[in-house]
Amino acid sequence: MPAAIRVTVWNEFCHEKQNDAVKKLYPDGMHAVIAAFLNKAGLEATTATLDEPEHGLTEEVLDKTDVLIWWGHAAHGDVQDEIVSRVQQRVLEGMGLIVLHSGHFSKIFKRMLGTNCSLKWREIAEKERLWNLAPSHPITEGIGEYIELPNTEMYGERFDIPTPEELIFVSWFEGGEVFRSGCTWQRGNGRLFYFRPGHETYPIFYNDDVMTVIANACRWAAPRRRRKTAGAIKCPDPLEEVEPKDVDFGKAGIQQ
Repeated sequence: MPAAIRVTVWNEFCHEKQNDAVKKLYPDGMHAVIAAFLNKAGLEATTATLDEPEHGLTEEVLDKTDVLIWWGHAAHGDVQDEIVSRVQQRVLEGMGLIVLHSGHFSKIFKRMLGTNCSLKWREIAEKERLWNLAPSHPITEGIGEYIELPNTEMYGERFDIPTPEELIFVSWFEGGEVFRSGCTWQRGNGRLFYFRPGHETYPIFYNDDVMTVIANACRWAAPRRRRKTAGAIKCPDPLEEVEPKDVDFGKAGIQQ
């Protein structure tokens, strides 16, 4: 039997402590709800939060993480740049990264994509319909033609991201906006997936379809290979025998 995919669910864990409505929905934090579902789905999920030493993302933790899930909102600026660089390096080496909802504005997401990652938003509890554009993709396994959420925060275009390598979901909102809600990219050896649903005041992470997509994405993003990429790579010896030449190319082609 293959080893279980090891997932670390990262959550800044601020709203659940400061907002009674959020605490009522997620008394132990959104990360706990996500990790519990993933463990039931056969993955090996643990959690990490902002207030832990090194934000819970130590070298040792990341060495044992196949896929990192990221949820942030109110405290993007509190994430240490050193930790962002550490996560970025692990993604380049092959660790998967799944960014949820307002994590679009996190340091790590903007670092990986190289754009502002801005968007339009409105919060009036409107309906969202996420259309499944890739029904044969591993991320949408078990998902029907669309996912419908009765109450969500609207995200609208233009979403300032690089053109996705794969567009998995497009959302339509009751107010008329549309949004690229499920996008994939490759960075180095690592796979990235952005998935829009997940506002803290709505029970999004109790929706089976939403959570099935996240579990599928973990399986899709798990490393196919992990390779250290830090620093310069030593130039190997030539495959064929080559006689060194002493040529002054500064005079090449000049008549003497």
